[in-house]
Amino acid sequence: QLQLVESGGGLVQPGGSLRLSCAASGFSLDHYAIGWFRQAPGKEREGISCISAFGGKTNYAYSVKGRFIITKDNAKNTVYLQMNSLKPDDTSVYYCAAAYGSSWYHQPPSLTSTYEYDYWGQGTQVTVSS
Repeated sequence: QLQLVESGGGLVQPGGSLRLSCAASGFSLDHYAIGWFRQAPGKEREGISCISAFGGKTNYAYSVKGRFIITKDNAKNTVYLQMNSLKPDDTSVYYCAAAYGSSWYHQPPSLTSTYEYDYWGQGTQVTVSS
């Protein structure tokens, strides 16, 4: 069974940190770019970060730039999202998604579209509150 599984979400105080993981099972992430998205109740899904398949290029949404870091460990078949200086506005369900193909080896897909992605995880809840 081919799937992505997110983990690492939870409740954290403002200013705190969390690290989300996106692990693939049933396939290798070597040739997949990975995107992280989030969606809060009543809001549209927002692309927040992505990384090229070979890990050499990353992009971040303005809302998280300087606070979040995406990394890709092909040996562990896992992508991480380190989230620092968390704010209440970061409260959301976080999803990872995988986009296959040579187009994404050195450049990830745009953060503003989702059609390039082939697999999606089930999401993990992040709540930032005191």
